Amino acid sequence: MCIHLITLATANARGQAAANMMETQRKTAFTGYQIFVIAILAFLQFTIILDFMVLSPLGAILMPELDITPAQFSHLVSAYAYSACVSGLLAAGFADKFDRKKMLLVFYTGFIAGTLLCGLANSYHALLIARIITGLFGGVIGSIVFAITTDLFEMQVRGRVMGFVQMAFSVSQVLGLPIGFYLAKELSWHMPFLLIVGVSIAVFILIAIRLKPVNMHLMQKREISAFQHLWQTLKRRRYITGFSATVLLATGGFMLMPFGSAFAVSNLGLSMDDIPTVYMFTGISTMIAGPLLGRISDRVGKWPVFVSGTILTLILVTIYCQLSITPLWLVIGINILLFIGITSRMVASMAMMSGIPDLRDRGAFMGLNSSIQQLSGGLAASLAGIIVVQQDEGPLLHYPLLGYVVSIAMLITLFMMYRIHLIVKNDQLQSQTKPK
Repeated sequence: MCIHLITLATANARGQAAANMMETQRKTAFTGYQIFVIAILAFLQFTIILDFMVLSPLGAILMPELDITPAQFSHLVSAYAYSACVSGLLAAGFADKFDRKKMLLVFYTGFIAGTLLCGLANSYHALLIARIITGLFGGVIGSIVFAITTDLFEMQVRGRVMGFVQMAFSVSQVLGLPIGFYLAKELSWHMPFLLIVGVSIAVFILIAIRLKPVNMHLMQKREISAFQHLWQTLKRRRYITGFSATVLLATGGFMLMPFGSAFAVSNLGLSMDDIPTVYMFTGISTMIAGPLLGRISDRVGKWPVFVSGTILTLILVTIYCQLSITPLWLVIGINILLFIGITSRMVASMAMMSGIPDLRDRGAFMGLNSSIQQLSGGLAASLAGIIVVQQDEGPLLHYPLLGYVVSIAMLITLFMMYRIHLIVKNDQLQSQTKPK
């Protein structure tokens, strides 16, 4: 009898475990429409990221062709960031008062127009003005994308979603940057921007036709002005923690990215023809790593993935910035590992950050967060332009110092992201204990 009862209990336990597993799989499985949303947001991010990143490999072409200094080139990078910061601040108060799809289409239209002006620019000042216009619109789009992602996907799958959306970063390296660099080298530096315009128009049409309205936040009515909404979002303590972490997260990429191709050519001894190869292999590896890291972060936790990525990035940034003449295969290997570390940090930090704002504040929080990110990035790019100097087309000087500054910022970021991890974890525990 006892054996029978034990057998029955074991069978029931197994049945319950199987039912729980099926329920978990049901909750974490994506519908056909959700797959479309992930894909279209990834393509959208591809155009935005490529528009920003394409300046980095073009630096080796633009500086001599437009006869500009490293400091002026850093201004081209930071101009986008500063204008994006301003527009993000202006838009943040209104971000939760409109359908997110409509806002996305409006700002994407401006982004396409600004990128077209970049492709038509014929001087440093014309390109600078075009970058400002592009930043005014493009800088807000990222915050709208993350607000949509947070609205449509639960926290338990958000790591995977962020991993797929951030594949845009990798695809821009595998396809966008090599193609853009090739077009710039063989035809004209204007061509990469015109290519982005063509892809963006196709993405715009798909969004307009197939994306459903994203307006759940409008059901939570709030009878306050846009300015009051902005101010209340700015002063809330948990949001301030997120904004502080964003300042430090933006430092690394914006300081190292602008001079990536120039450092590879002038200091590492690579040829202009080697640059697309480096970007291609690095992009392929991170394209594979992004979704895998997103899935791992959903299973083992966002915080452990962020810590691991930070440690790996710290080690490799310190090594990379000290290099002199280096064989191509070693540069590719270091870049692959470096960008896997960077991708780990990006996927995990964005997933954690998405858990901070309430539904009614998501648009405002993401808009402000984007503005702070762009402002911090612009200051970081300007600081990099002050630290790094080049004399008579020789090697870039003071690059190791740049690496040390980035490393210190990453160490401080660990502390800030741990606080965010605790906030999100506490919210999840409270939601589980609330009576249904």
